[in-house]
Amino acid sequence: MPKTKEQCQKMRDDMRVKILKMSSLYFARYGFGDTKISDLAKHIGIGQGTIYLYFKSKEELFDEIRNNADNKDDLMKLKVLSKLPVSAKTKIDKISNEICKKLSEDEEYAVKITLLTQVLLEKEDMYSDDLYKEMAKIIRQGQKEGSVVKGDALYLADLYWGNVYLYALKGLFSATLKPLKKDTLNRLLEA
Repeated sequence: MPKTKEQCQKMRDDMRVKILKMSSLYFARYGFGDTKISDLAKHIGIGQGTIYLYFKSKEELFDEIRNNADNKDDLMKLKVLSKLPVSAKTKIDKISNEICKKLSEDEEYAVKITLLTQVLLEKEDMYSDDLYKEMAKIIRQGQKEGSVVKGDALYLADLYWGNVYLYALKGLFSATLKPLKKDTLNRLLEA
């Protein structure tokens, strides 16, 4: 029995989602420059031509992946958290706990962190990123309270997020990596 128009569209939509999801993981692991469409197709388990049915080029595919990998939800949570009338130590603990939980439970979160960091590194001034600015606010609060080490708040935010990125990247390459602990992340900022 022939497929309906709706069934065919669903199959096309499902394939597009599969290509985007599997490509995200591959780009996160190997970066844009070291990714070839032929290797990507093998990784996904499809022919090269199938990728080109959905995307004109590797660049177009990567651009869509980068556009989909936003941090709006994380940034919104961080902004709300930074305004709460609780100690910076409590805020940092909550952030670290959520990051560690997501990294241990969700490979797609590790992919997102890795891709967002790659995008961030392309910026002329990565310290102008809102994620860094919000974390720096919490760090400054902690410095005033005496719970966070002294130093440039943006640099300390970079140290914190850099460790999250490295752990996310390592997690994409190793199934035996020990889980990141919130205390380890918190220790980076403790006074």
